[in-house]
Amino acid sequence: MDQYIRSEAEQKRLDQVELLAERFATRASLHDQAGSFPFENFNDLRETGYLKLTVPRKYGGDEISLYEMVQVQERLAYGDGSTALAVGWHLGQILHLRMTGKWPEELFANLCHDIVQQGSMMNVFASEAGTGSPSRGGKPETTAVRTLGGWLITGRKTFSTLSPILDQFVVTAYVTEEDTVSEFLIRRSDRTTIEETWNTLGMRGTGSHDVVLKDAFAPEQFRITGSGMDDGSGWLLHIPACYMGIALAARDYALNFAKSYKPSSVQASIATLSTVQQSIGKMEAELRTARAMLYEAAERWDNSPSIRSDMRAQLGLAKYTVTNNAITVVDLAMRIIGGSSLSKDLPLERYYRDVRAGLHNPPMDNTVLNQLAAEALNEE
Repeated sequence: MDQYIRSEAEQKRLDQVELLAERFATRASLHDQAGSFPFENFNDLRETGYLKLTVPRKYGGDEISLYEMVQVQERLAYGDGSTALAVGWHLGQILHLRMTGKWPEELFANLCHDIVQQGSMMNVFASEAGTGSPSRGGKPETTAVRTLGGWLITGRKTFSTLSPILDQFVVTAYVTEEDTVSEFLIRRSDRTTIEETWNTLGMRGTGSHDVVLKDAFAPEQFRITGSGMDDGSGWLLHIPACYMGIALAARDYALNFAKSYKPSSVQASIATLSTVQQSIGKMEAELRTARAMLYEAAERWDNSPSIRSDMRAQLGLAKYTVTNNAITVVDLAMRIIGGSSLSKDLPLERYYRDVRAGLHNPPMDNTVLNQLAAEALNEE
C-alpha cells in the first residue's frame, strides 16, 4: 500500500489513518450485521482531525490535495468500507466547495468553522425515488416555496448518507415560481425527520436512510445559486479510493491464508500451487492496473487546474476500472480461500457485498463508456 506515498508528511498522515483503520476493522462486522451506524467511529474521526483534512488552511484545516484524499480514503476503507465511503462524501464535498467557490464565502467560512471547531459534517442529498440518480439529470420532486425571509422545503430524499449524524445538509429542490432547480442548506429541526429505510446487501453502516422534509425553513442566504468553477468533479475519486481499499484488504487476507494454509493433501502451503499462484497473479494485475489509473488521474487533476473541466472521461475511467477490478479481486480472493470465504465469521463475504456497491455510485458504468465514446468520436 506504500507504493504511492511521496513524502514523509504523507507517510505520517497515513500512519495515523492506519491506526483508525485497525480500530474500525474490529467493529465493522458488528455494524454490518446489525445495519447500525458507527457513531463511535465518527467520534474517533472527529477527535483525530480527520473531518477537517480538506478544509482550507485559512479556516484551520489541512487543505490536503485530491491525491492525498485518495490516499487516506483508501487506507481507511482497508479497515471499514462503510465508514470510509460515508465520511468520503463529507471530505469530497468540502474539497469540491474549496476548489469551485460555488458557495458564498461567508457561508463556506461558517461551515468550515463548524467543522474545525465542532467536528460538524455535511453532505448533499439529491437522490429521490421518483427521479432516480441526480447524475441522470431528473427534476427533483422536492419543492421550494418562497416565504417571509426565505424558503419552505418539502420532499423526501433517498440514499442520504450520514443522515443519522448530520446537523446540517444541502438538498436540491425545484423552485416552482422560477421553474428552476436550486440547492438549499438546511439545519436539522422538527421539520426534518429520518426514516430508517437503509437495509441493504452491502455498505450497511453508511446510514443512507430517507430524509423527509415538511416545510423545512431555509433562510434566503442559505440558498445556493452559484455553480462556481467547473472542477470536472474530481472529488468523486473518494469513491473508487474506498473500493480499492476494500480490494486490498481482500487481497492481503487471501495472501496470508495461502501462505499459512497447509491441507494434508499438499506437502507445503497452498501458496506453492501453480493454480493459486495464477490467481494471486491475476489479483496483482487487476490491482496494479487500477491503482496506477486512480493515482495518475488524481495527480493530473491536482497539477493541471486548467484542464479539470475536460477530465471527466479520465476521472470516470478511473472509477470504472477501480470498481470493476476491485470486484474481480475480491472474487479471486474468495476462490483462493474456498468455501470458508462464505462464513459470516470471516470478512471476505462482507468485502464481497460491500465492493459491489461501487457499481451504483456515480459515475455509472454506462455514463463513463458514453463519455469515452464521445471523446473518441470527436477526435480530429
